[in-house]
Amino acid sequence: MDATLIDREKTAERLLAASAKHSFDPDTELDWDAPFEEGLWFWPPELVSLYDTPLWKTMPEEQRIELSKHEAASLCAIGVWFETILMQLLLRHTYDLEPTSAHVRYALTEIADECRHSKMFARAVTKMGTPTYRPSRLDHALGRAIKTISTTPGSFTGTLLAEEILDWMQRLTFTDERIQPFVRGVTRIHVVEEARHIRYAREELRRQMASAPRWEIAFTRTSGGQAARVIARSLISPQVYTAVGLDPRQAVEAARTSPHRQDVVRQAAKRLMDFFEEIGMFRGPSRRLWSASGLLG
Repeated sequence: MDATLIDREKTAERLLAASAKHSFDPDTELDWDAPFEEGLWFWPPELVSLYDTPLWKTMPEEQRIELSKHEAASLCAIGVWFETILMQLLLRHTYDLEPTSAHVRYALTEIADECRHSKMFARAVTKMGTPTYRPSRLDHALGRAIKTISTTPGSFTGTLLAEEILDWMQRLTFTDERIQPFVRGVTRIHVVEEARHIRYAREELRRQMASAPRWEIAFTRTSGGQAARVIARSLISPQVYTAVGLDPRQAVEAARTSPHRQDVVRQAAKRLMDFFEEIGMFRGPSRRLWSASGLLG
């Protein structure tokens, strides 16, 4: 066996030990009653979708900060959608496996983490006082289809797409003193716990891509490319622009054509795209789908 294909039981045991030491209860870990601080951002301005666009330059500081709040809320609400899908995929993964194995026990531990994260994100949206931003009807339907027909390697591909892009952004957020302490607390909890989830998914996907039937790998490459497109375009709801008094069509176009925004998205995905390239995710005609997502450099 390839030396890079680390034994799944040893990995799971280490992750279970880490979970026992470094897991958080957001209901008690965060100060939910503390008021937001005047003048602080809710998301790093450089990560806000309109940053450095001509439209951004016409916006007063208060409107920019308000947009950062609505975009943070959009990411939280979309995060609940992502994690609902991921929990279902993890349960499907364990269905045929040995229930007493460390690998399955860690999967169930991760599902418990994701339940807490989903509750935390939903409660954060309520605290921020914004609408609950949802994916479009089309993307909601595509999400249902993808999670229904996903292969096992496809499930871990989708998991990494949802987790690693947000993880990159959140690592920049929880150390940034310009950001609201409450938001920094939310992102800190998520980053610490997601590091385990990402390792689990990466190692399992590497195993799957080395051992799955050829048809399953080919299908995963295509379905993964479609999932990448859905996830990339769902992060920020166009409705956030209306909520802060901007013309949504103008704002969507400004974000879509922004060189800075394109660079941020590619940077957020770079480490993951390098990993996918290494394990052979982009071979064949599926590369076009991946390129269309905007995640590839």
